[in-house]
Amino acid sequence: MTVLERGRTFLFSAFSLTVHVPFIVMACQSYGEVGTNSSPAAKRTREEVEKLIAKAGKERPDWWEAVPLQYPKTLDLSWPKPPPGWNPRKHIRHYMFSIINENPSRWKMGTKFMHHVLSVNEENPVRWQAMEALGLCYYDLLRDWARAAFWWRESGTSNINHLVGMANCYWQLGSKKMAMEQLRKIQVDYTRYGSAIKLWSEMDELQEGLRLSGVSAADGEPSGPLMGAGDACRWHDRFEQAKGYYQKVMSLSAGKKKGIRERNSGRAKAALQHMALFETLDLKRIPDGTYAGSSLAYTGQLAVAVTVREGKITSIRVTRHRERQYFTALKDTPRKILLKQGLKGIDATSGATLTSEAVIHATAKALAGALR
Repeated sequence: MTVLERGRTFLFSAFSLTVHVPFIVMACQSYGEVGTNSSPAAKRTREEVEKLIAKAGKERPDWWEAVPLQYPKTLDLSWPKPPPGWNPRKHIRHYMFSIINENPSRWKMGTKFMHHVLSVNEENPVRWQAMEALGLCYYDLLRDWARAAFWWRESGTSNINHLVGMANCYWQLGSKKMAMEQLRKIQVDYTRYGSAIKLWSEMDELQEGLRLSGVSAADGEPSGPLMGAGDACRWHDRFEQAKGYYQKVMSLSAGKKKGIRERNSGRAKAALQHMALFETLDLKRIPDGTYAGSSLAYTGQLAVAVTVREGKITSIRVTRHRERQYFTALKDTPRKILLKQGLKGIDATSGATLTSEAVIHATAKALAGALR
């Protein structure tokens, strides 16, 4: 097991027994978007960011009073290590994963519940788990960067995933300097899809991301760092460089890393297939109408319906999917495409890489079909 995998198991122990559960993010309380080829809207000093984080830790969210505290009374709030077998009515991890994470309408309720778990475990040694879980709730579910940073700091845990997550919090809160300080602590990016590499790119530090990709690919499993570099170059409209990285991914033999390499190879192939459309898409050439397309997401085929009117994309609807954890990408990625009015420079929603890319590639297929 790699350093990252050990860290990811540790990071997500609050919600799941599964190792590779990507981050889930949703625009609820945002201080700026990642992936628009510019920094977040508000640029803040370190002192201003620290004040935001401290303030968020002391105050309840504005939705607090409107959300009831509801949870199965059968849950064991002492947070014992769950035995084999899945029981979301008894174990907090299982409850959060199956009942809360998979139901966006319950995300605030689940976050309030985790505050309650923290309050009843004041003398419990596992109290840090509740704090870590609160950080996950605010980061993954509510996209409340200040509160995510506060509770992750309070938990005292530290691993590569926290470094990337905290860096993204600082970046979103308006401090590129603080974000870069965090990312520089990462010597090798062992993530499956090059998350640290892509965050460097999103902060307009492409060369730093590519440097990290080279070091990481030479040090361990290369498919993730190479995919991260390809995505970073594509995001910066460096299509020839991106093609080179994707081709390297596809040239890797399966070996001992068959699962991850096959998945990344499939992603690289899909990216190459639609690269030309990313470069040349002219919406004015597409007749008015609604067009369908599909692509492979994390758990199966994802389909979209794309409507074009008078040379503009007016709507993108995800009409079919089997995703259970990546609801943010189903909303965030279409929104980004609508804002851009194209596919160039569209980054994957943080952590929901495969789902985001499925939306992008399905949209590309739909628009390509409209041009035939």
